[in-house]
Amino acid sequence: MSIKNTIGLLLLIAACTTEVRQPENVHLNQEEAITPTPVVCHLEDSIRDAGLVDVQFVNPDIRVYLRYSTRNNFLKKEMYGCLDHAYLQTMAAQKLDTAQQLLSGVDSNLHLLVWDAARPRSVQWKMWNTLQMPFNEKKRFVSNPKNGSIHNYGFAVDLTLCTSSGELLDMGTDFDYFGKAASASDEWELVQEKVLTEEQFDNRKLRRNVMLKAGFTTINSEWWHFNAMSRPEASAAYAILE
Repeated sequence: MSIKNTIGLLLLIAACTTEVRQPENVHLNQEEAITPTPVVCHLEDSIRDAGLVDVQFVNPDIRVYLRYSTRNNFLKKEMYGCLDHAYLQTMAAQKLDTAQQLLSGVDSNLHLLVWDAARPRSVQWKMWNTLQMPFNEKKRFVSNPKNGSIHNYGFAVDLTLCTSSGELLDMGTDFDYFGKAASASDEWELVQEKVLTEEQFDNRKLRRNVMLKAGFTTINSEWWHFNAMSRPEASAAYAILE
């Protein structure tokens, strides 16, 4: 073997036996290191186990911002914790799907924005006990958990309208406002009294029209609240969410 070939062979052997170093800060078990820990939400699991459905699964165009999962509510406390999806009984969710389709037919840039939907009675008690006031005053703000709310059956939804960019349409008041302007009845009189503007009136009318056509009913005291079924009907056919 020539000297040239001998040198080439020695260089090849050296290259094959040189220690290969891993780049710094790189772990060999990278897949294990980046796998997130699943978040378990027991409240959501209990709602699903009761057979309720995620409204955004039924119609992805519906937007959701659960105010009681944040401090942005009249109680100034989180009530739902980890829950960040809105659930309803199947029939109610189907009606909400119809309402969104009707709204999209009017303006494809508009979406229903859900502030509250199914609410287990355990949360209702939490809300009730958070209010430090006499019994008769509490009833103005939260339904008595002993009687149950239509929210507790999964047949009530609180909502407004927003654009695709997330801008809220002006309805005259915020969610859970307890003054005169929250009324869902005699709204044109409120315009005449300059409590509401005509734009606010029109926005409420649009939202209410699609919800009524979809089969929901309103209550007089809260413009944001709609029922897919009455409480007597719900309690006769469904178990309350505990």
